[in-house]
Amino acid sequence: MILLAANIYLIGSAIFVGGALLGYWLLVWKDRNLRATHVLQKESVLDAARREAETILREARLQASEEALKFREQTEKSFAACRLELAETEARVTEREKLINRQLENLMQEEGTLHAQQAELQKKSNALDAAQQELAELGRERREKLQSIGRLSEADARAQLLKEVEQEAQADAGAFSRRIVEEAKLRAEEKARWIISTAIQRYAGEHTFGNSSATVALPGDEIKGRIIGRDGRNIRSFEAATGVTVLIDDTPNAVVLSGFDPVRREIAREAMTRLILDGRIHPTRIEEVVAKVQEEMDETITRAGEDAVARAGLPPMHPEIVRLLGRLKFRHSFSQNVLDHSVEVAHLMSLMAGELGLDIATAKRAGLLHDIGKAVNHEVEGSHALVGAEIVRRCGESEAVVNGVASHHNEVPSVGPWGVLVSAADAISASRPGARSETMTVYIKRVEDLERIGLSFPGVEKVYAVQAGRELRVLVQPDKINDEEAQTLVRNITRKIEDELQYPGQIRVTVVRETRCIEFAK
Repeated sequence: MILLAANIYLIGSAIFVGGALLGYWLLVWKDRNLRATHVLQKESVLDAARREAETILREARLQASEEALKFREQTEKSFAACRLELAETEARVTEREKLINRQLENLMQEEGTLHAQQAELQKKSNALDAAQQELAELGRERREKLQSIGRLSEADARAQLLKEVEQEAQADAGAFSRRIVEEAKLRAEEKARWIISTAIQRYAGEHTFGNSSATVALPGDEIKGRIIGRDGRNIRSFEAATGVTVLIDDTPNAVVLSGFDPVRREIAREAMTRLILDGRIHPTRIEEVVAKVQEEMDETITRAGEDAVARAGLPPMHPEIVRLLGRLKFRHSFSQNVLDHSVEVAHLMSLMAGELGLDIATAKRAGLLHDIGKAVNHEVEGSHALVGAEIVRRCGESEAVVNGVASHHNEVPSVGPWGVLVSAADAISASRPGARSETMTVYIKRVEDLERIGLSFPGVEKVYAVQAGRELRVLVQPDKINDEEAQTLVRNITRKIEDELQYPGQIRVTVVRETRCIEFAK
């Protein structure tokens, strides 16, 4: 019994120990499995983080490559624009240098020619002085012979003597006047610009009726009905939107737009052209097209003003000045565009200022802005010179430029040389061949007046107006007018032309005195 109990106790103890060992082993195995699971989880998290980091790094590299590519493209475009601008600037500078070199060569050639002519004239003057002294001696001897012979009566001798004295006085007066003119030419080199500018100033009208209308071609006469609209509503809407008058007459395939504002007339012409091409012509569409053209016209005006400033070789100017210069693109004086005329005057001003040693930038600004008042002179009271001077003063231009603009038509006194130089450049640009056109009636009347003035003097045989009325050739009778009287005659004709006629530029008067000896061999 005791033995059975002991065995049971041993068996129980063994079972307990075995269970304990089994439980411990299970705990160790579970702990190992948990640790292995944790290690696997950590490795998976690290792998995911590593993949996410690689993805972010690839995206960052890709974005950086795109940004670098965009920056390189922008840089290349900027460099290309700079290279293009530099090439254009170099081309303008090269062209300007060529122009200056050509002008310098021409001036040197003219200077050499003038020196040669001066030397030749000096020789002729010396020979003439010797001949005059010989002539005076012969006259004195003749008078002595007449007095010694005494065959003439006292009255006849006195009359003949007075006639000879009168001829000698006229000869002396002619020689004296020629000497004064020659001395003035020698001393007048530094004042040449002033003399030329004051001599060529002439008035020229602003506009003719032909510049107050524009013609728009039509594809057919049937579209005239759509332009007029029902009860004329389309044409009334167009006139109200543009401020011009639409003239639809019997002229085939054409409509005329009439208005004194050149900008409005151009807007109306462009709007009418677009409406005709579109085919949809009604009040709403008319207002839309006119508004669109007006916006584009503002941009066109600004670009035209900026281009004029650049062509004149000046830095950017005040926006209001640029806008007003752009408006001059659509204004004409006779057939000459006012904006092109202003740029040409600016270049002429720079050339004259360079020869006189004046500030070239100021000269260019005064020349470019001298007619800016024409852009607003129909809106503001006053002449275009005074209106333009007030505009450039308000925009911050210097007093020299303001006075040059205000005084180029002698409406205010010129302070310094600027007003005179602007007047000269303005007259030169307006009067050069082909710059402005005039009606045939005005041209014929001027030529007839020139010939009439030449024939009004005694001793004149024939008069011809040549070179399109820019030169008057006067042929005199050699037995009635001598060389001294011919010099006096040419001055008198010139003064009479200046007093009685108005003309652009200058007119050259040439008096020709020649003796023809004719004999027949039989």
